[in-house]
Amino acid sequence: MIKSNSFPIGIFDSGIGGTSIWKEINTLLPSENTIYLADSKNAPYGDKSKEDIINLSIKNTEILLKKNCKLIVVACNTATTNAIKVLRNKYDVPFIGIEPAIKIAALNTKTNTIGILATKGTLNSELFEKTSNTLNKEIKIIEIIGKGLVELIESEKIESEAMKKLLSSYVSPLIKKNADCLVLGCTHYPYLIPQIKEIVGNHIQIIDSGEAVARQTKAILNKNSLLNTSNNQNSLHHFFINKDKKVMEMFVDQKKTKNITITKKEF
Repeated sequence: MIKSNSFPIGIFDSGIGGTSIWKEINTLLPSENTIYLADSKNAPYGDKSKEDIINLSIKNTEILLKKNCKLIVVACNTATTNAIKVLRNKYDVPFIGIEPAIKIAALNTKTNTIGILATKGTLNSELFEKTSNTLNKEIKIIEIIGKGLVELIESEKIESEAMKKLLSSYVSPLIKKNADCLVLGCTHYPYLIPQIKEIVGNHIQIIDSGEAVARQTKAILNKNSLLNTSNNQNSLHHFFINKDKKVMEMFVDQKKTKNITITKKEF
């Protein structure tokens, strides 16, 4: 495929979580056009088999390639840790993955104890294990499977009592275990930062990888001569969701960012 620097950046996730990544990319690269796939119908990916995650990632990638995307951001920790190696071997397009920022947490911890809140699929992946094994052996990693959190976010229940109770049951024990850093290992979870801060206060630093992903996206576009240098003030942003589009409308501010379209589409 011949790629033009005016072609869009493609982004996919198992739902609306990756919009936290899209916002960082759009802030850093406002001239870039984007296409976002929210595979909410199959959320969460974290409970699925590796084979299913790979097949869903291939499906999403092929949709984005048909829309002439010049680079693809796998805005899902589970899809990255289970499928990105397959995607890079299969397709001739740059891929940006999302990994839990445990290396950053390891550099920042003073107590040598860090927590990671992620899906089962991410924590059980070979890539996560490989990254964990590179850390100082003195650092203790407390793994927390955030079962149920994605479903509540996708159901527009971020502020619900069910969310508060579930989230508290996951992160409150970190204080007693002397953890001073919490890594968010799912792109849905940045939307929970206000609630997490209410629970842990100033005891724990919350670490998210969104800004780093945006910087890496810019670097890879630049390396491949794909950066949109046209100073485009009217970049286009198309969001496709295969479930109720009202959920997407909650997380993407159409008044704040111009030229956004949100479409419900089967895929």
